[in-house]
Amino acid sequence: MAIADFPAALQPIIQQGFLARAFEASLESKLGFRSVADRMDFPARIGQTITDTRRGLLAPVETPLNPAANSNFDNGMSPTEWSVEQYTLEIAQFGNTMDLNQVTEGVGIANQFVENAQVLGINARQSLDRLARNSLFGGAIGGVGGYLGGNTRVTTALAAAGTTVQVDDIRGFQRVMNSMGQVIPVSATSGMTVTVGSGSYTLVNVAADATNVSKAPGGISGTLTFSENVATTDAALNAAVVAATAPLVLRPNGRATTAGLLASGSKDANGNVVTGDYLTIDTMLGAVAALRNNNVPTIGGCFNCFLDNSQLLGLFRDPDFKLLYRGQYGSDEYRTGQVFELLGIRFIPTTEAPQQASLGQGQIHRAIICGAGALIEGDYANMAQAYADLPGEVEHIDDVLMVTRPPLDRLGQIIAQSWSWIGGFALPTDLTANTTIIPTATNSYLKRGVVIESLGATSLGATA
Repeated sequence: MAIADFPAALQPIIQQGFLARAFEASLESKLGFRSVADRMDFPARIGQTITDTRRGLLAPVETPLNPAANSNFDNGMSPTEWSVEQYTLEIAQFGNTMDLNQVTEGVGIANQFVENAQVLGINARQSLDRLARNSLFGGAIGGVGGYLGGNTRVTTALAAAGTTVQVDDIRGFQRVMNSMGQVIPVSATSGMTVTVGSGSYTLVNVAADATNVSKAPGGISGTLTFSENVATTDAALNAAVVAATAPLVLRPNGRATTAGLLASGSKDANGNVVTGDYLTIDTMLGAVAALRNNNVPTIGGCFNCFLDNSQLLGLFRDPDFKLLYRGQYGSDEYRTGQVFELLGIRFIPTTEAPQQASLGQGQIHRAIICGAGALIEGDYANMAQAYADLPGEVEHIDDVLMVTRPPLDRLGQIIAQSWSWIGGFALPTDLTANTTIIPTATNSYLKRGVVIESLGATSLGATA
């Protein structure tokens, strides 16, 4: 359908690109979780999921070749192969739409037309950013869990030694990776080593509760079954439960779980009054050290840290932070509190950071520090072609489509403005980057991000 089918008042807006610019500015106006994703095209006509394979590296050679074996065609060498690991990317279609009645809007139709494009751009950005956030923290479908996975706490203390333990969140415990790099369910033949309290046990089964009562954001409460009895001293209430391959989760002052975080003025286990478990420079440096030990690449020279404003306020009050910025109160960091870089970290305040209700000491806040490749975004390769014959105008902006349809109703009054995105997010693993390849590497499946859990400060210095 030609542009002439749109009202005359709207044709210049479309022809001069005002609508596309309004949508694009809103779509890209703020850095978010999506910015850490590596982009890949999802090929057409292959179904709704794709299983991709990442290659590992070869182990460094530290032994010289034997001169006596330097003969024949192989010169005394045996061929080696790199290890591989797989991840599954699932795509779906997302979108939203708004109607504009050119009769009831009257003389304001042009302004409303552009406003709708801006609102839709913001909605598309927030939607994709939230999908990226959910994958980062919670994991993708069929994966090994997100950066909160494999790190939970006991919710019901064992009265007697037993094989089953009730936990707050089973994400990250449901699947393991086999020697071929494939993700398979935990079972009696493919167990997972898990630390409960101070003891180490082999996990053989995971079951979700019929009614989810998890306190973690997006969490799934359930039961972990082990191959041997778990001691009552290990499975005490709120004891830490951590998978051997879990991503790193840090908390101020070395707290073992979210339930262990203490507010200002509280007493610790030794009866000492604490200043509060708020975000600190020391914890941030611990996260950066872990990422560097895993040789995680930066994003433009820094690691991205996404955190909410309550956590950021706690950081500004940290004595170490104040020491770093002594005499620098005129800096942008203090004046605006916006995006800034410090100690190899790019701090990006966001309102989309996961929130958790108080466990007794205050609301729990979570920051995540990410390196490049922490997330993979798959965009359907033929999105624009799929809409090529659609009546109206189609703009392809940052792999999101803005579709403007002329009036097709009986009275010829209603213009439809919509956005559409076909794609999905996946979390690639780095299991093959082990200590043989990188001596300082950890055992985590997911190595490109670190979550920091803390309480959030308020303007009055209390917990939020």
